[in-house]
Amino acid sequence: MNPGSEKYMQTFGLSGKKVLITGSGRGIGRSTALAMAMAGADVAVHYRRDEAAAHETAEEIRQMGRDCLVLRAEMESQEEIEQMFQEIRQRWGRLDVFVANAAASAFKSIAELKDYHLERTYKMVLHSLVICVQQAVPLMTGSYGRIIAMSSMGSDFTLPRYAVLGSAKAALESLVRYIAAEYGSQNITCNALNPGVVDTDSARYYGGNHYEAYRKDVIRHTPLGRLANPMDVADAAVFLASDASRFITGQTIRIDGGLTLLTGGFESF
Repeated sequence: MNPGSEKYMQTFGLSGKKVLITGSGRGIGRSTALAMAMAGADVAVHYRRDEAAAHETAEEIRQMGRDCLVLRAEMESQEEIEQMFQEIRQRWGRLDVFVANAAASAFKSIAELKDYHLERTYKMVLHSLVICVQQAVPLMTGSYGRIIAMSSMGSDFTLPRYAVLGSAKAALESLVRYIAAEYGSQNITCNALNPGVVDTDSARYYGGNHYEAYRKDVIRHTPLGRLANPMDVADAAVFLASDASRFITGQTIRIDGGLTLLTGGFESF
């Protein structure tokens, strides 16, 4: 059993809960999957391309004594999303927590954007969330349901070459509020997590050759003096999945070490 898992189980009490996290083979999704398992949950690990990473994550989860499904689905395909949930229905018969983490985009200026950049990003971030919620809600028991969506600071702060993903995440946060209002009567909560700059492969890809300078600037502008790491976000997701968050819904919670409390030109590359 992973060190710290007993503390997680005592604090958050997810024993026996069934959790699906999209894009959970690496990065924030992977850390969230492992954290949910440490808290006692069985986890469905979703991937689109990196099957090996998904199975590595699943193996770590199983070593904790949890059940784990490995599911592949293209999040731009309604048919594949529905098939993924059908597999969960057949294996578990229910779902307690759904985490919408998968995303993809093109980091380009507005002048460079093509129609397919917009279509793919909005389908991955927004269309897939609607389809997943439609599939997840019938699997939630009526006494306990948690929907968590991963946003980003680009939803309300402008970043270079981030317009398409930032606008999609802004719409996602709005959609979260509508989901919370519509399904609250079924004891289902819906919240978003809005991380700052997290030390992941995605952040390195975004930063490119400027990543090291970008990282240092972010740290300099962050009151807590470091970049977020994936477990900072995962811990917050576990809290929102737990009964400790039972009266929190329709909210977007920042996890940025205070980065957005200050103004500055750190996003200048």
